[in-house]
This record gives sequence, structure tokens and C-alpha cells, in this order.
Amino acid sequence: MRRQGFAFRLVAASLVITSLAATPAAADRDCNVPLADWQPREVLQKKLEAEGWTVLSIRSDDGCYKVRATNAQGMRLKAKFDPARLEPVLGQRDDD
Repeated sequence: MRRQGFAFRLVAASLVITSLAATPAAADRDCNVPLADWQPREVLQKKLEAEGWTVLSIRSDDGCYKVRATNAQGMRLKAKFDPARLEPVLGQRDDD
């Protein structure tokens, strides 16, 4: 009986440690840029259009620019961009 209790505590402790370790990675997906440093949406749209994207919408989400677009091959895309650098936020660019 004592072994089961120990095993349960060990599993519970490892789950807590794993969830705490994952928290900073999740926080990195948000952009923490002061509003004064944001570039206009139009600048991002022109940049993406120069890369062959057709921008459907740009909106603010979690402090980032969230873009819905299609690429030159017609694939639907979603991506988040840092509003100051206009670079993709890692792990956020994906196909629909």
C-alpha cells in the first residue's frame, strides 16, 4: 500500500514540475511591446503582400498582430507577428 502512495506522489510531483516548466514557453507566444512602439498595420500588410501573401485581415491578439491571409499557392494561412519588428512570433504560423 505504501508503494502506491509513493508512486502517486511521484507522478503528481512530476506533473506539477512539467506544467511549471511549460508556463514560460506559453507566455513567449504573447507580444509584450508598448503601444507606442507598434508599427502601423499597413506596413505589415505591404510587407506580406511583397512576399506574395493576400491579406484577408489583421487584428490585435495577445499584444501581437494576428494575420489571416492566403499565399501565392492559395493556401490559407494564420500567423502572429511582433508589432514592433513585424517578424513572425515563433510557433504561431500555421495553415488552416
